[in-house]
Amino acid sequence: MFPTLNVILQTVLLIIGTYIFYHAVSIFINYRQNKKIFNGAKGPEKYHWLFGSFFYFPTDSHELAMYLIEMCNKYGSDQGYVVFWGLLGKPILAPSCPRITAKLLKSNEPKSMGLDGAYRHLYPWLGDGLLVANGEKWARNRRLLTPAFHFEILKPYMNVYNQSADVFVKKLAAQAKTNERFEVFQHVCMYTLEVILKCAFSYSEDVQTAGDSNEYVNTVNRITDAVTYRFLNPLMYFDTIWKFSSIGRQFKKDCEFVHTVAEEVIDNRRDALNEQDSTKGSRYTDFLDILLTARDEDGQGLTKLEIRNEVDTFLFEGHDTTASAISWILYSLAEHPECQQKCQTEIDEILAGRETDDLDWSDLSHLEYLTMCIKEGMRLHAPVPAITRDITQDFDLGDRVAPKGTTVIANIWVLNHMETIWGSDHMEFKPDRFSKENVDSIEHFQYVPFSAGPRNCIGQVFAMNEEKVILTKLLRNFSFRLDPSHTVKRKMSSVMRTQNGMYMFVEKRKT
Repeated sequence: MFPTLNVILQTVLLIIGTYIFYHAVSIFINYRQNKKIFNGAKGPEKYHWLFGSFFYFPTDSHELAMYLIEMCNKYGSDQGYVVFWGLLGKPILAPSCPRITAKLLKSNEPKSMGLDGAYRHLYPWLGDGLLVANGEKWARNRRLLTPAFHFEILKPYMNVYNQSADVFVKKLAAQAKTNERFEVFQHVCMYTLEVILKCAFSYSEDVQTAGDSNEYVNTVNRITDAVTYRFLNPLMYFDTIWKFSSIGRQFKKDCEFVHTVAEEVIDNRRDALNEQDSTKGSRYTDFLDILLTARDEDGQGLTKLEIRNEVDTFLFEGHDTTASAISWILYSLAEHPECQQKCQTEIDEILAGRETDDLDWSDLSHLEYLTMCIKEGMRLHAPVPAITRDITQDFDLGDRVAPKGTTVIANIWVLNHMETIWGSDHMEFKPDRFSKENVDSIEHFQYVPFSAGPRNCIGQVFAMNEEKVILTKLLRNFSFRLDPSHTVKRKMSSVMRTQNGMYMFVEKRKT
């Protein structure tokens, strides 16, 4: 005889109940074990039994940024890390010293892809691109893409940096005549987007002259804000809740849009390669050329989806993080006219007697004071605030061993503001920290704006060169000052932005 509907229903309910009970017991056991392991470890005392420390985090992003500095200086100065608690009693560690940061970043521990993993929230957008991928997948793609950042590939990009910077200068020259304030981030984002499109994909149009608002830039901003919102709201960790939320639905639409942009770029180049004229003539070899032609030892290339994932990753990382760095560095220089003047004097000396303001490749190493300001700006403002890993094996902290499954966040923003490392004036802009006399005293893992270890930023030389060129062009032609009526408030996201804009006045220099 076949079982009755009532028997089937009872069996299904029993299975579901057993499953829930098993996981509830497992969570309770893990919670008790973790509490025992971290008994006596320092961290914020208030946390919610379900939502952990996040429940008591400030809701304002600027206040959150300052709160994290306060907590890590208060609790992490002695033990070298701070213990926060995540969803369902999961420990989350924030290293506050170079020793533990080095141990984490030197390891091959994967990016966080669990229920509460920040990189899991990026996956619908970037897929298995270099930023998110782990293990052999990451190692293979990194190996195939490394040639794209060889010095011989990077050198021709100097022309692109200079030409796009000239467009930016023309825009600001018009702004200077009006004597009205301008919003920095949006202008810089348009510049960096144009640069990455031209260097990576030989894009021919002038993005900056298309208007001050770009649909791609605005979409990426919404995506990264949504990822941060999800990470800070544990209820949104559950896919069903996220997909039906208004932010989750918009996130899905935005991902589809940027995927469409990437696929259009890829298809156009593939057509050109099929015509066998893409790499002929004067056009430089770009990132997409290497993506489409890369082959591993077995002659296997990247699939269409893999190429799209890398295109999305580099469109994001190639413009958004660099735009944040440039904007905050310019902010610091506008806030400190004496430093701005020193940069201008150095730049004037290097470019003296030239018909144009273009920088050559050989000039980059001579911008010593500007480089000090760039490094200090990235320390003070941390364009990429944090990197997370889920440890897959026991992790020795010195005074105790964190169990596998623990999330460890290399919070670059916090590390850059530890008083035990940088002193009580850590919130002050002091380029001399990176002078020749002082730079040798800085531990390697004390300052990691581009991460470090095997998963350091593959495009860091590209980014530094771009920053030097655009800042040189801007400071050669203009002087900048902040709008005293406007207070800039930070917004911690996948990159460091502002909540309410960054406004400045610009004045034409006489050189």
